[in-house]
Amino acid sequence: MSVVAPGRFSSTVLQIDAATEVERLIGRIRSVLRDLRRRGVIVGISGGIDSSVVAALAVRAVGARRVIGLMLPESESSNDSLALGRQLASELGLQAVVEDIGTILTAAGCYRRRDEAIRTVVPGYGEGWRCKIVLPDGIVSGTGYAVFTIVVQSPSGDERRVRLPLDAYLGVLSATNMKQRVRTLMEYTYADRFNYAVAGTPNRLEYDQGFFVKQGDGAADFKPIAHLYKSQVYQLAAYLGIPEAIQTRRPTTDTYPLEQSQEEFYFGLSLEQTDLCVYARDHGVPPEAVGDATGLTPEQVVGAFRMIDRKREAARYLHSAPVLFDGHD
Repeated sequence: MSVVAPGRFSSTVLQIDAATEVERLIGRIRSVLRDLRRRGVIVGISGGIDSSVVAALAVRAVGARRVIGLMLPESESSNDSLALGRQLASELGLQAVVEDIGTILTAAGCYRRRDEAIRTVVPGYGEGWRCKIVLPDGIVSGTGYAVFTIVVQSPSGDERRVRLPLDAYLGVLSATNMKQRVRTLMEYTYADRFNYAVAGTPNRLEYDQGFFVKQGDGAADFKPIAHLYKSQVYQLAAYLGIPEAIQTRRPTTDTYPLEQSQEEFYFGLSLEQTDLCVYARDHGVPPEAVGDATGLTPEQVVGAFRMIDRKREAARYLHSAPVLFDGHD
């Protein structure tokens, strides 16, 4: 149990020696590839900080000629994602490939299924409309309920916020999860083609709190930064010289037509606050000390701890391997 007193706990607990960590990860990547008997690395590049750091680590580990950066846009992707992905690939010198997955998603009914689910609560939703899903207000403080809200924007620019019943929410979620699963399909297609391994890009918050799609972006051959808090990933990015435009970009889900931050969709707090709350939860730091460091009230910190625990419990299914039956009861 921690004995951190109020006023003593701060973000300094997450400071790491970036140079030492990079060298350690480079060695681990090389070891994993030897064990898996794979010649190189496939990384899905999104223009975000996590995938950029993983790509840079892979290049340092095996050389740019043995790293393929896949950019996998679709019709609702941010234009910034592709532009920043190209910039990263150019600066790292890795092989860059663009595969537009929009046709596959259309054929599988991704957009149609999502829109049909939305129309159960917003009957007029259709061509030219845009949407995103957000957490309810008060979710961290404990005054809100775990019922998601959909924000829709009409072609004229008018916005509405509507609570999603469970069935509608699951309809939207199942359809949009196709995006991550198709991206993973393409990553493994290239991995098979070149006898490469697929590198996963989740950081500690995403991995721990279940912010990934099972058999989608949760699938990979190795996950080199899943032990690192988001702030620590940024420390590696600075050391590795990741382009400034990527380092300063606001993390997004890049899943819905309306721009959507990771905080409003999943975490409920800023990523900096979530980092510290997860660390504090694991190290027994009292809520008063966490509040001083994060600007939250002790009551909000207690609510954040409850939310962390609930998401960990829900993530058990996402982390679970297939259950293998044998011939015994």
